[in-house]
Amino acid sequence: MQNPYEVIPADVYEVIQESPLIRTLRFKPKKPITFKTGQFIEVGIPGIGEGPFTPSSSHYIVDDMDVTIMKTGFLTEQVHKLHAGATIGIRGPFGSNYPLEKFKGKDVLILGGGCGLAPLRSLFLTMLHDNKDYNSITFLAGAKTPKDCIYKDEVSEWRKYDNVRFIRAVDEVPPGEQWAEDVCLVTKLLQKINMKPDGNPAIVCGPPVMMKFGTFDLLKYGYKEENLYLSMEKKMYCGFGQCRHCVIGGYYACKDGPVFTYDQIKNEEAIWD
Repeated sequence: MQNPYEVIPADVYEVIQESPLIRTLRFKPKKPITFKTGQFIEVGIPGIGEGPFTPSSSHYIVDDMDVTIMKTGFLTEQVHKLHAGATIGIRGPFGSNYPLEKFKGKDVLILGGGCGLAPLRSLFLTMLHDNKDYNSITFLAGAKTPKDCIYKDEVSEWRKYDNVRFIRAVDEVPPGEQWAEDVCLVTKLLQKINMKPDGNPAIVCGPPVMMKFGTFDLLKYGYKEENLYLSMEKKMYCGFGQCRHCVIGGYYACKDGPVFTYDQIKNEEAIWD
């Protein structure tokens, strides 16, 4: 990235309603944006504003990009009003990425929930591109209810890989909804798999309370602090450490993160807020 202020126009060509509150935008930047999985971009709507989002597509694809966005406030409400044919602005990429070179040859565990699955989908799709480089990939994905599950149409394809396990759980199944998979907190799925914590990485992203207790459970099961990778997505408004809205103790989530190992930030205050 040469100029952090440069805005690259991008044409939205598809909008996927993943769940009642989550949509995936597919767009083509006017010029290719090269990023590494785990990094984030600023997505802007002309005349409205911009916000930080992590691509949910593979980093091997540079002329198309996906971002998966939950409706949580003014900007995201405006994003959810976009349709195919809209033009948005992209800045970036910014921040740190997942160190794939450290994952190769390992049994990789991915734990996520809610819209935290967006950066994990990017990681997962990137790893699937070179899936033979990894001994195994286990992806544990959670949602509140069946209708809140995202990427539903992709799950059957993901489960075709020999060295991949994709396991889903929902917190509850309301009357009238159908579900034939696990019903529990996603962190409870850790009890159902044959974990191999010795020297292997685990990657966690999701709501703060899920990340907190998921991290503590993984430590309890033997994962090392330096092998736990957390996507600490904060208010990374400017993207390069000028606005100071994303400070985590002595770190900036936008410059030093958003990907941190737990041992990097474990002593900082209020990391789960």
